[in-house]
Amino acid sequence: MTEATISRRLRHLLPAGLLLVGLLGSPAQAAPDFQQWLGTLKQEAAREGIRPATIETALTGIAPIPRILELDGRQPERTISFETYLSRAVTKTRIKRAREQMVTHKALLTQISNKYGVPARFIVALWGMETDFGGNMGGFKVIDALATLAYDGRRSAFFRGELLTALRILDEGHIAPDRMLGSWAGAMGQCQFMPSSFFKYAQDGNGDGRRDIWTTHADVFASAANYLSTVGWKTEQTWGRAVRLPKGADSAAWVGLDKPALSLSAWAKRGVRSADGKALPKANMDAWLVQPDGPKGRAFLVYGNYRTIMDWNRSTYFATAVGILADHIGSGK
Repeated sequence: MTEATISRRLRHLLPAGLLLVGLLGSPAQAAPDFQQWLGTLKQEAAREGIRPATIETALTGIAPIPRILELDGRQPERTISFETYLSRAVTKTRIKRAREQMVTHKALLTQISNKYGVPARFIVALWGMETDFGGNMGGFKVIDALATLAYDGRRSAFFRGELLTALRILDEGHIAPDRMLGSWAGAMGQCQFMPSSFFKYAQDGNGDGRRDIWTTHADVFASAANYLSTVGWKTEQTWGRAVRLPKGADSAAWVGLDKPALSLSAWAKRGVRSADGKALPKANMDAWLVQPDGPKGRAFLVYGNYRTIMDWNRSTYFATAVGILADHIGSGK
């Protein structure tokens, strides 16, 4: 889950008034000293049943990290085209590595795919897109990062809740504090779950009593598959397909996940064909039209599973790239 997605979700999670106060600040109250704020947080954690030893181990010696506040203030909007994004996200190297991971973990991926009804190629595609197969999970201590953002005040309610949830993860022994690493926004592990997502979706894939999304492949794969399955993945569908629009089509009137879905036969009647010029498949499926780069860019008909990937990350760039990467993994071309 990218930081941009986290920011977009905050706008949905926070009431408008609270978000406004968080953004503008409250002139009536000065921010408390960090140590004073931390003392109050420790008391709240204790009231929620977190053990004193966990609280002291996790919160002793921490301080706000200026670099995190700098990154939080930089939230860039779209600055590159989809084609540029795709050229960086779905490279020949990443496709090659993804296929190698499919072979290396074939037995485990098959087992998890069968259990959750999510094809292995999508599990691997998400894994590759999020952390380059576990190679780039972020180097920030999650507790320190979340404490910084919770203290900052702009979105303190959300991040305070995530911080308390992260303490619960430590208290249950899923990971040690010094190994609980993630992004500057607190997204953790090889599948980049926020702490609240951890408790909703993370799985103990190898049965050892822990949900280790940092180092245990069984837990990483099962957690990703469980996420997609829980939010509505349909086993009988793929994500979508690249298509060719008829010349002169006013695609702006057709594009968008907010538009009503149409059957493939209805899209065919509009003159939409597969990207290779062939007729659309005669399948009983509904689809939406998306053009990540706008009217002059490539077009895709996407199915319900695309919306499921969008639940993971609300970006058409990300969701489309995951689908394309998954197709490369499965095609062997």
